[in-house]
Amino acid sequence: MRPFDYARASSPADAVRRYRPGTMYLGGGTNLVDLMRLGVARPEHLLDVSRLPLDAVEEVRGRLRVGAAVRNTDLAAHPLVRARYPMLARAVLTGASGQIRNMATVAGNLLQRTRCAYFQDVSRPCNKRRPGSGCPAIEGDHSNLAVLGHSGACVATHPSDMAVALAALEAEVHVTGPGGDRIVPMPGLHRLPGDTPERDTVLEPGDLVTAVELPPPPPGASLYRKVRERASFAFALVSVAAVLDVAADGTVAGCRIALGGLAHAPWRAERAERELIGRPATGGTFLDAAEAELEQARPLPRNAYKVPMARDLIVNTLEELAP
Repeated sequence: MRPFDYARASSPADAVRRYRPGTMYLGGGTNLVDLMRLGVARPEHLLDVSRLPLDAVEEVRGRLRVGAAVRNTDLAAHPLVRARYPMLARAVLTGASGQIRNMATVAGNLLQRTRCAYFQDVSRPCNKRRPGSGCPAIEGDHSNLAVLGHSGACVATHPSDMAVALAALEAEVHVTGPGGDRIVPMPGLHRLPGDTPERDTVLEPGDLVTAVELPPPPPGASLYRKVRERASFAFALVSVAAVLDVAADGTVAGCRIALGGLAHAPWRAERAERELIGRPATGGTFLDAAEAELEQARPLPRNAYKVPMARDLIVNTLEELAP
């Protein structure tokens, strides 16, 4: 491991003030420390923000504000989250082992980096690590990688389950940085790769996530479902976070759908949502919506299976939510 300086921030403002080139913020460390051991992350200065007073979950004018340092276990177990946002609680519980959830923070979960094998192997080229070096996954092992929104520079997927649920719930991410305080909507925090896959999010150098705020729960029933290679503690091949509101006449009054495991960012299925509104809440309608969304898919030779898998998961999830 390369040597680095370590310091502990006393407040969010202190963290931003101490930030300089080569600095990385340390929360739970469940992703960053692994990347440091692999040689992928090489901070010169490690600034510990894990003990900042950002670990509260509180209701504010009907909205739920979750501090950036809240541990994943505490988030999933919180009575207000379980009662009002069960889809989020379920997403967090499917995301990792209990040991990791006990350490991982909300902000760290959102900002974790891809598990693409080429990104994690410093002996191989990777545009996310070294811009311009190439993306060997395109011709190599891409069986678990992106089918939506990818580019010739990167086909990696974003690994967070929590982020998919938050995208469907239209959460807001509170950020403080050298330019002051601002709010970033979800979806909107994470970027598609384009020509700059090294940038996972819209955050600027020195920006610190301080909280995630959830609006009141949308009408309808919600569900998070995930397909993975093994029954526990695996990243999603495909996941779906869905909210479905069915009117008294049996038509879809409202819906939100976000997909995981398919793109460089949580993917909001806007085409599917538009296809559903005003139509009968039936399997045929759900299939039409799923196919409309997945018309955009551009699978690679070894991950084409993800398209029918995503279609079936969308349909099955919506059927489970329909009355």
